[in-house]
Amino acid sequence: MMFPHRNIHKYTWTPLMVRLPIYHQCINLMVNRTWENIKENIQTSAKKGLGLGEFKQIKPWFDEECLGFSDQRKPAKIQWILDPSQSNVDNLNKVRREVSRHFRNKKKADLRAKIEELEPKNKIQNIRDLYMGISDFKKGYQPRCNIVKGEKGDLVADSHGIVARWRNYFSQPFNVHGVRDVGQAEIHTAEPLVPGPSASEVELAIDKLKSHKSPGIDQIPAELIKAGGRTIYFEIHKLIISI
Repeated sequence: MMFPHRNIHKYTWTPLMVRLPIYHQCINLMVNRTWENIKENIQTSAKKGLGLGEFKQIKPWFDEECLGFSDQRKPAKIQWILDPSQSNVDNLNKVRREVSRHFRNKKKADLRAKIEELEPKNKIQNIRDLYMGISDFKKGYQPRCNIVKGEKGDLVADSHGIVARWRNYFSQPFNVHGVRDVGQAEIHTAEPLVPGPSASEVELAIDKLKSHKSPGIDQIPAELIKAGGRTIYFEIHKLIISI
């Protein structure tokens, strides 16, 4: 026999194509656990050191009374879902109209109060604060404008035209016809071996992170990672090396 070891390990030998996915799953699991540990330590330290900030009210006119009116819609809608009769439909529409009317009145009262607050600034010729206050509530809702440039340079605004334009745009680079001498092209599938970053490179990259930016999916801003010092730098470097 040329390969006696295969008979010895006949029932225990696992093919390479089966072992590789299992290996990658174990690596991913280990990396995720390490990052969850780092994330939990950062969040715990931030809560103890900084505390929890107060939620910024986007709509100052939305008070407890508005919240009570908003809660009235839930039982009416549940009743309509359970029994979609005409009476329940009328009741749901009535509740919605009352809630909308109350919200409109609240917004008008808040706008009236802001105007009364800006009137003294106009009388004392405080033009800077006057225009700043006007711009705060004058902008209101800013609709998003989806416009793309067509093939002839014209602007396309409708949704179907935008989808068709993107379809034609991506079909040009991906659908290449008449390509010859494909066998002569050199194709490199294996990436060159790149050494892992050093601890100083990781520390320098973390120091270059921009502040006052929106956090990612883990809800950890760059300021907290910077404030962690060398302990966080070492843990993140060890995490990158293990990947």
